[in-house]
Amino acid sequence: MVLGVAEEPAGRPRVFVARRIPEEGLAAIAEACDADVWPEELPPPRDILLRRVAGRDGILTLLTDCVDDELLDAAGPGLRVVSNYAVGYDNIAVEACSRRGVAVGNTPGVLTETTADLAWALLMAAARRVAEGSRYVRDGRWRTWGPLLLLGPDVHGSTLGIVGFGRIGQAVARRAMGFGMEILYHDLARLPESVTSPLDATYVSLDDLLARSDFVSLHVNLSDETRHLINARTLAAMKPTAVLINTSRGPVVDQIALADALRDGVIWAAALDVTDPEPIPPDDPLVGLDNCLIVPHIASASRSTRGKMAAMAAANLVAGVRGEPLPTPVVPNG
Repeated sequence: MVLGVAEEPAGRPRVFVARRIPEEGLAAIAEACDADVWPEELPPPRDILLRRVAGRDGILTLLTDCVDDELLDAAGPGLRVVSNYAVGYDNIAVEACSRRGVAVGNTPGVLTETTADLAWALLMAAARRVAEGSRYVRDGRWRTWGPLLLLGPDVHGSTLGIVGFGRIGQAVARRAMGFGMEILYHDLARLPESVTSPLDATYVSLDDLLARSDFVSLHVNLSDETRHLINARTLAAMKPTAVLINTSRGPVVDQIALADALRDGVIWAAALDVTDPEPIPPDDPLVGLDNCLIVPHIASASRSTRGKMAAMAAANLVAGVRGEPLPTPVVPNG
């Protein structure tokens, strides 16, 4: 395996890895393939990416790498697999890959609990104004204990609305149970009682969820239907004391509408792990708002989880270049 452009010997599958990943994945790739690994912190520029994938049997991508017809053309007819180092795959034209016989893999399941941890941390931090409090101390403004200083809502006993009740949404619900919260959920369809009863979760319409929830946590895939799901209308349907948490995808939220809502008191606060675009520009209106907590897409950022993701992405890549079934494939229209 090499970091950068290299001439590889014939015989072994040739793959391009679009960023350095944890050693749990790199070691497996190096053992099975001749790999060209992009060594920089930032993703490869588009023109370089198109050159580096040429003639490869497999590509390991990140969410920052758009896999479309242009890239598939650049890779050529020998491409067998695209392995995404993420559970989401909205950066990949899955149908286009399928038409060309290119398998697509992702890393589901392994980051469920870690992402739920981060969603819960954002909920708690926004409610109790942790980031604001830290800035207050660092700026030398803390002079005494005050009865009205940095007041926020209680978490325990409040109502949590979960939009998207898949694995991560259910994991967040389990955390909420420990705080005695009422749990509402909305999804494309009502889930079986065998899933929702142990979580004491109640299915409601989206509008009902927004109107009743003190905290709204988003856990949906990005699609045409969910793009700007949270917009001026849906924000106006929320309580003025509500907190919005997004650990799904940035475009699920209309950020212009969110900035207006936070500034005008339509909702009380927001906490975001994802933005549109990423990274969010420092001059974006959301960045300057004290009632908007933003972190840099770190939901899966535990050492253990990122290592497991690397191993899964490597397993998909190696299986794909060998013509074997992928351990965790993405199914077209699935």
